[in-house]
Amino acid sequence: MRNTARWAAALGLTAAVCGPLTGSAVAAPASLYAPSALVLTTGHGDSATTVTPERAVTLSCAPTATGTHPAAAEACAELRGIGGDFAALKARADVHCTRLYDPVVVTVQGVWQGQRVAYERTFGNACAKDALGSSVFAF
Repeated sequence: MRNTARWAAALGLTAAVCGPLTGSAVAAPASLYAPSALVLTTGHGDSATTVTPERAVTLSCAPTATGTHPAAAEACAELRGIGGDFAALKARADVHCTRLYDPVVVTVQGVWQGQRVAYERTFGNACAKDALGSSVFAF
């Protein structure tokens, strides 16, 4: 009787371990895409800890561009082009802004292609933010 129980346990373990290799117990993946869901905010002030967000949008880029962002498809394409590195968004050379200091803070919280994102940037004024020439923060 003891050998029968051992064989049954061994066969059960073998089926559990080798089943996925033979295709008998293949589980379908929950999603073929790494999650990309972001919340972007903007507001006037020196830092995200002291500013009250004036605008906030959501942006999800997988499997398709969705959310409340007004240009979700363009923003997702830009983010894919820079690998989700928000610091890589550079100002256009043909835009000239005044030096009036009226700080604008943008924040990004969420997940980009499965990686946690927490980004904050303070611009000298709204013109400097808009000079990025990017649709990511154009909301």
